[in-house]
Amino acid sequence: MVKTVKGKTKTTVYDTMTASIVKKVTSGEWGDPAGFETTLYVTEAGDYFLYTYGGAESPYAKETITAYTKAKAEAWLKNN
Repeated sequence: MVKTVKGKTKTTVYDTMTASIVKKVTSGEWGDPAGFETTLYVTEAGDYFLYTYGGAESPYAKETITAYTKAKAEAWLKNN
């Protein structure tokens, strides 16, 4: 998945195919309507983002990418 975010000073491209996985957390099995995965990525430029996707009954029924600061990424890692 790719998401482009145009900020005030720069445009950032978040791409799950080119970024490095920092950590992946899964819940449930493939095909489980309540199952989901959350994956923290870091780009070559050092930008963090969280990719989420899951079944229709999960908290992440829609595939999304959310930009994270380094501090927020570190907090996510601590809690997951």
